Amino acid sequence: MSPRSPRWHITRDAAGLTLSRHATPRFDVAAEAGFPPLRMLPLAQMIRQDMWRALQRLRGFAPVVQVSKTAQGLRVKAGGAIAGAVPRAHAEAQIRALLDNETHRARWLRSARLT
Repeated sequence: MSPRSPRWHITRDAAGLTLSRHATPRFDVAAEAGFPPLRMLPLAQMIRQDMWRALQRLRGFAPVVQVSKTAQGLRVKAGGAIAGAVPRAHAEAQIRALLDNETHRARWLRSARLT
């Protein structure tokens, strides 16, 4: 692994998985959305990547995506830790807009569909 490659922590349990930049994930900001049954890790990775692109200017932002099984499919909690003073309501609105974006959702659904 190159020195610039970030390490991502994947924690799995019976309920689902958590993908985080740090070993101990923290949600200072978060938004949630429902999804049909999909492959959890690819979904988490794509959401993390798009969330990072949207919020990379937030100083000290460390993304976290938690995917949990529900009776209807999956529940995603996306957000993360923020080091420093930032407008949290604005960051949460950006995450919520990302999770509700039909173009992103369509790509995530295609890429993470069950085989």
